[in-house]
Amino acid sequence: MRITCPICGTRDRREFYYQGAAEALHRPDPEAGEDAWDAYLHLRDNPAGRTQDLWYHEAGCGCWLVVDRDTVTHEIYGATLVEARHAD
Repeated sequence: MRITCPICGTRDRREFYYQGAAEALHRPDPEAGEDAWDAYLHLRDNPAGRTQDLWYHEAGCGCWLVVDRDTVTHEIYGATLVEARHAD
């Protein structure tokens, strides 16, 4: 699988560290309560199909990316910098 980093270009996935679903960027409010934090920290989906995942370009520029990919076919549809998604 090859991921196109917006800064470094197309690279082998071994340069990247997979962190999990990009939904992890949406943390509960600090006062959300024990159940909300338990679900955030411990419950994970295992979807088959198109997902948005958080990847760290560990052996490259050091940026965090949201990678839009298919977990069944491993097709990569695109990658964006996390900071660009939160600049708005």
